[in-house]
Amino acid sequence: MTIDPAFLADCRTRLAFDLVSNTWNAVLIWALKDGPERPGELRARVGGISQKVLTETLRRLEFNGLVARRAYGGSPPRVEYELTALGRTLLAPIQAFGVWAHDHGDEVVDAQERYTRDS
Repeated sequence: MTIDPAFLADCRTRLAFDLVSNTWNAVLIWALKDGPERPGELRARVGGISQKVLTETLRRLEFNGLVARRAYGGSPPRVEYELTALGRTLLAPIQAFGVWAHDHGDEVVDAQERYTRDS
């Protein structure tokens, strides 16, 4: 049996899909498109995300070089997150997925309902 190199676990295409397949990754990247935000501001803008998941996602995005964390001194200390140049390169693909979802979301929901009804 020969393994297709396109499906290897460490292939770059799978890496890219892993980065955008996590629901919160794409949402937070999009939320940061207009500039730096504090975690509390992000949480207020992004419905349904817990503090724990927000922190985990921001750390994951930082680990992957998509988001930069900037800490400011003072009392109280302040932290902001912003997209890196690499993170900004994902805005167009995320927007394209959003356009696709807007254009085809009803079709997907209809298919899900048919499947549920016919199963």
